Amino acid sequence: MIDLHHSALLADLAISSEARTKLNAKSSLFSALGSASVFLSYILWDKSNFTSFRIYCVCISVVSLLGFTVMASAMKQSYAKEHPMATRKTESHERHEEAVIPQSKSILVFVKQLMKHKNFKYFSVMNLIQVFHCHFNSNFFPLFLENLLGGYSSGLGAFLIGISFLAPHINNLYFLSLCRRFGVYNVINLLFFVKLLISITMFVAGPKNIWLLCLFVASNRVFTEGTCKLLNLVISDLVDEDFVLHKRKKAVSALMFGTAALVSKPGQTFAPLLGTWLLALQTGHEIFQQGSSVSGLNAEITSPNPLFLDQQRRGIFNMLVYVPIVCASLQLFIWSRFTLKNDRLKWVKSARSGAEHSIV
Repeated sequence: MIDLHHSALLADLAISSEARTKLNAKSSLFSALGSASVFLSYILWDKSNFTSFRIYCVCISVVSLLGFTVMASAMKQSYAKEHPMATRKTESHERHEEAVIPQSKSILVFVKQLMKHKNFKYFSVMNLIQVFHCHFNSNFFPLFLENLLGGYSSGLGAFLIGISFLAPHINNLYFLSLCRRFGVYNVINLLFFVKLLISITMFVAGPKNIWLLCLFVASNRVFTEGTCKLLNLVISDLVDEDFVLHKRKKAVSALMFGTAALVSKPGQTFAPLLGTWLLALQTGHEIFQQGSSVSGLNAEITSPNPLFLDQQRRGIFNMLVYVPIVCASLQLFIWSRFTLKNDRLKWVKSARSGAEHSIV
């Protein structure tokens, strides 16, 4: 819930694409700094004594609570000082809506309006595929490292895991700078194309090109996570379009972000299910087979039979490249149908900005 409202702030605090990309960049920077707390947790972790780790977790919770409380209050006061008339009118409008329109009815009206919002529907399908791909990578990333790269260097897998968590935050700063120059739509379209291109290149090269394989495994995760971090900008633009199309008095940012998150949830569920089915199809081994586990797969893959070993590695490699090829192809097709870009996006931004100025 906190993440949902934090994302919705992006659409409420700024309207212009440049301002939103700057806000997103600062958010990514501080997210990377906040991730540093993970390294300290590893230092304090002790299997035989959880006391230090528990104290550390409590301290993190208290600091987070105080930070959210103080900054939320500061943001509210800052906005009230800059827009005193807008604040009073907004509060009056909210009280009037609550008194006149039942909440259940307003939600039903919103859902009906959203069903007619073509760009939101195209985005939802594309986002569903993106969430599926992100969780597919998260679930099977260790499997790819262990069985495709584990035999070359014990430290290579750990290095790639570290890169996969750190690089998306750093890359996002660069992607956002590109968004300011070329637009969010074009940058996301480029990322889909690059994902498809490197996947096809890797498929042609095969699993024996170790350095290209390392680059592909790392870049596949980095580009996928990087795209996910840019999608909040697209949802913010959809909030603007919804505001203009339905002539709202106030943007429904939280509802739009919440609906987008809800529609994409099946991607999280299907990622491990389809991944497990593909693994069985490509390797002939069921992970959840009775009397067997992932260790059973490892035991078969480490079989002394070179032919059998090559077949298993090839099956896992196919699984690694098939998914991004299919996902990128579908996303490029769906994304080409998305029309909230260029002149239309400028018109929407101008219309919302003008409407909000008239309210003030």
